Amino acid sequence: MGDIGTFMKGHGSRPQQAADDGKGVREAMTNFWAEHSKEASLVEMMLDTNAEELTVHELPEILSYLPSFEGKDVVELGAGIGRFTTELAVKAKSVVAVDFMEKFIEKNRETNSKYSNIDFKCADVTKLNLDSNSCDLVFSNWLMMYLEEEEVQSLMKRELLWLREGGYIFARESCFEQSGNKKRSNNPTKYRDPALYMAMFTMLTIPTENEDEVFGFELVLSKPVSSYIKMKNNENQVIWLLQKCRRKAGNDGHGYATFQDFLDNQQYSTNGVLRYEKIFGRTFVSTGGLDTTKEFVAQLDLKPGQIVLDVGCGIGGSAFYMVKEFGVQVVAIDLSANMINIGIERAKEVGASEDEVQFEIADATKREYKPESFDVIYSRDTILHIPDKLALFKQFYRWLKVGGKVFISDYCCSDGEHSEHFKAYVKQRGYNLLSPRRYGEVLEAAGFSNVRAQDRTDLFVQSLEKELVVAEGVKKEFLQEFSQEDFDYIINGWKDKLGRTKDQRWGVFYGEKH
Repeated sequence: MGDIGTFMKGHGSRPQQAADDGKGVREAMTNFWAEHSKEASLVEMMLDTNAEELTVHELPEILSYLPSFEGKDVVELGAGIGRFTTELAVKAKSVVAVDFMEKFIEKNRETNSKYSNIDFKCADVTKLNLDSNSCDLVFSNWLMMYLEEEEVQSLMKRELLWLREGGYIFARESCFEQSGNKKRSNNPTKYRDPALYMAMFTMLTIPTENEDEVFGFELVLSKPVSSYIKMKNNENQVIWLLQKCRRKAGNDGHGYATFQDFLDNQQYSTNGVLRYEKIFGRTFVSTGGLDTTKEFVAQLDLKPGQIVLDVGCGIGGSAFYMVKEFGVQVVAIDLSANMINIGIERAKEVGASEDEVQFEIADATKREYKPESFDVIYSRDTILHIPDKLALFKQFYRWLKVGGKVFISDYCCSDGEHSEHFKAYVKQRGYNLLSPRRYGEVLEAAGFSNVRAQDRTDLFVQSLEKELVVAEGVKKEFLQEFSQEDFDYIINGWKDKLGRTKDQRWGVFYGEKH
């Protein structure tokens, strides 16, 4: 399980003590829920006196994040009185509904007695054993916060075993603080940092039948629950959707367990993001900052009320600009948790509400949106990381409404042979580059019409040169916030980019769905 033990020590874990008093922890949790299950009511289940109103908005939102489970085998952990069990049973082939409180399971069975595809189990999830490769989705809503870290890790490993390849785990937890307002005589709940859950999910692996491969979880989506932000001003209700995938044993070629780890610990570390922002301008981490954003967005003819998907949104600059200037709504996604966390803070700074900009830590190649969800899909210097661009662009086409538009800027390469230095750079970064011409052809192959594929390396060079001037102008201030090493990294990096422009091009692309 990698170095998860070391990580947890920094987050308040007490491995030896947890092992010694595990029985006491389970007893405390049992007593806690015995106190809050006397009536097996919705208020008890959600630990909130406003549960009836909350669930009207929260339940459909949670369901909207799930992958398709029609005709699938589902395991629901911590099923409680069955408010989600019903919804799962309507579409699923089978549902195993598990809870360790007999009163909750009895209420669930009573509520859902008309469904013949539900297997009700009164069981402690820390001791639950199911067949390997027996389900397609493991669903839990408020569960791991009632377990010790070692119990969480053990459960995650068993979930990985239970799932078929390509199957999903969905989890929702209260992080940092209590959310429900129901009074409690004691509260043994673990309100963890969501980063700890993310680390436990992504660092866990199990063997496959091949020595050079392992199974692990790869993130599809993580975000705060919007209904809790709007109704309770609570950003600490967090969901995760992860998929069981194969990957190379050891790492993915970058020296990190997953590509997301690579982004958050190397290319887009928090320090790296903030030093980029210092040069690009507040809320921006893309070439040209506000200037190129204004030029590019002007091509989209945005109208109030339209919905934009910003793929690789960074820390939100383009999204905030589109919202404030054109009155659109933006779903802003990025695979880097660091980017999204900073973006959420910047949203408060600029006054962008959850209704205006919704941030998601998400993998665009795995995320599912309903067909015709968006009027515009916008992406800045992100798709260079994705090998199968055609598959992604077909998804873009499906997600766009008829008449919708796609706009992309991206790192590209020149046609023909490239220098060995450039090849090494591309390999080290894990980029997958196409020439602007070929990029446009792939958009057309995905179904887009009126495709414009432009080589705008001239604008790229102009922006870099301007940013070098900016860097020198803010050097004193920059060094107060960062280091000389950081400053040198920016200056040398920008000069290297200028030196690579024979091989590295910058493309700007536009297409329409007719």
